[in-house]
Amino acid sequence: MTHPEDAEVRALVDAIFDAYGLDFRGYAFSSLKRRIVRHANREHIATVSELGEQVLTDPEAMERLFSELTIHVTSMFRDPGFFLAFRERVVPTLRTYPYVRIWVAGCSTGEEVYSLAILLHEENLHHRCRIYATDINDTVLARAKAGVYPLAAMQDYTRNYQKAGGNSAFAEYYTADSEFAVFRPALRENVVFAAHNLAGDASFNEFHGILCRNVMIYFDRTLQLHVHKLFHESLMTLGYLGLGKNETIRFSGCEVDYEAVPGGERLFRKVR
Repeated sequence: MTHPEDAEVRALVDAIFDAYGLDFRGYAFSSLKRRIVRHANREHIATVSELGEQVLTDPEAMERLFSELTIHVTSMFRDPGFFLAFRERVVPTLRTYPYVRIWVAGCSTGEEVYSLAILLHEENLHHRCRIYATDINDTVLARAKAGVYPLAAMQDYTRNYQKAGGNSAFAEYYTADSEFAVFRPALRENVVFAAHNLAGDASFNEFHGILCRNVMIYFDRTLQLHVHKLFHESLMTLGYLGLGKNETIRFSGCEVDYEAVPGGERLFRKVR
C-alpha cells in the first residue's frame, strides 16, 4: 500500500521541477524520499508538504534542500584499481590522438577531476587534453574550481595515488597550510568546469573518454537508460566509458555497442 508521504514527495519533486527547472523525477525514489524526510527533520518541519511550501517561496531554502538531494561522496583516486587500469589500458590509446577530450560527468567537488589531471600530467598527456568537468550543482562546481581540500584527507589520498600507479611524491601537487591543501593551478589549466544536468541537458561534444562514476546508482531505471543513451551519443567510436564499481552497461540498451576493457575495472570501449 502506498504511504501518504510518498504522494507528498512526488508532488514536491514535480513542483520543484515546475518552479526551478531542477529535475529529480528520475532519481531512485526510496533514496530520494529518505533524503527529503531527513532534510525536513533537520529544518524542524513536520511534513513534506510544509517543506514544499517553504522551498517554493524561499530560494535559500531550496538551495539547502538542493544540496541535500545531490550526493557528493567522493575522494581522490577513489577505487585506485580503476585509475591504474585507465593508466595502463586507456592512456596508450589516447597517446595516438593529437588532441583528447574527456568528460567527467557528475564531477561533484572535483577530486576525480584533479586525480585525472595528475594522471594525465604524469603520462605527458595533460597539455593536449581538455577535461570537461560538469555537475548539476553550482555550489560544488565552485569548490571544484578552487581545488581546496582538507589537509587531513591527504594521507588517504596519497595511499590511493600510490595504488593507482602514481610515480611522483603526491605532495608535489599541492601546497598546504595547517588545515587545507590547495592543488596547483596548472592542474586545471585545461579543465572546463560547467553546469550540466544529466536528466535534461543534451550532449555538447564528442569525447574520447567519459567518466561517470558512482552517479547513476542514484537514478531510477528510466533515467539510467536516458543517461546511457546520452553517453553513447557523446562518445566517439573506440572511445572509453568509465563507470563506478557498482554500475554496469548491462541492460543499458546499448550494451552490444561496447566491449569490456580486459582488467578494466568497469572500463568499456565503444566499438560501434
